[in-house]
Amino acid sequence: MTAFDFSISGQHYLFDVQSFAHTILAAGGDSYSYALRDRTTQGVIDDVASGTSELGVVMLTSATEAALNEAFTEAGLTFHELAASAPLVALPSSHPLVNAKKLSLEQLADYPYVYFDQGEGAPIAFYEEALSDVPRAKKVACTDRASLTELIMAINGYTVTSGILVGITDGSALTTIPLETDVVLHLGYVSADNRDLSVMGERFVTHLARSLDYYANK
Repeated sequence: MTAFDFSISGQHYLFDVQSFAHTILAAGGDSYSYALRDRTTQGVIDDVASGTSELGVVMLTSATEAALNEAFTEAGLTFHELAASAPLVALPSSHPLVNAKKLSLEQLADYPYVYFDQGEGAPIAFYEEALSDVPRAKKVACTDRASLTELIMAINGYTVTSGILVGITDGSALTTIPLETDVVLHLGYVSADNRDLSVMGERFVTHLARSLDYYANK
């Protein structure tokens, strides 16, 4: 098994990629071995609990935080919030509702909802999109962020996101519009209670906090 100098796991967001890149570029060196893993929520928990990854980047909502914090505690992990934001609807520039100032889920009912698959039997609280428990007639699951963006564009669909998902590299492909809801997103990371962060881990958290603060308040 490869011994990595530094590794993290995260749900399907782009801000952790940027922060990870800044961290390893700043570290430099002629030889190194790093790992960045996109996981389901359970996968993030398992990776950090086992030590496969030093920390995990996750999102909680005001509706799921109790269940997720319970799962973290059971796994010996603690969630550290770095930023809070409101949910946004992400849809393609060709979408009929793209010029709306604000959207409700009722207005989106006739359009396909694209979301990240969490695996069979996953608790609804483990889903990465806010308001995942709302029944939808048209749903398409996928397992990676590139597919999610392409699907949304191809089928004129939408997803519910922090907005940071499309804030870095997908901005020209997708548009975000505020969603009518009182739900709040809590963005941050989980770490193991029995392990201190390494120097690389601390640097990553610093970069992540800056990135989240910038995009969450943009």
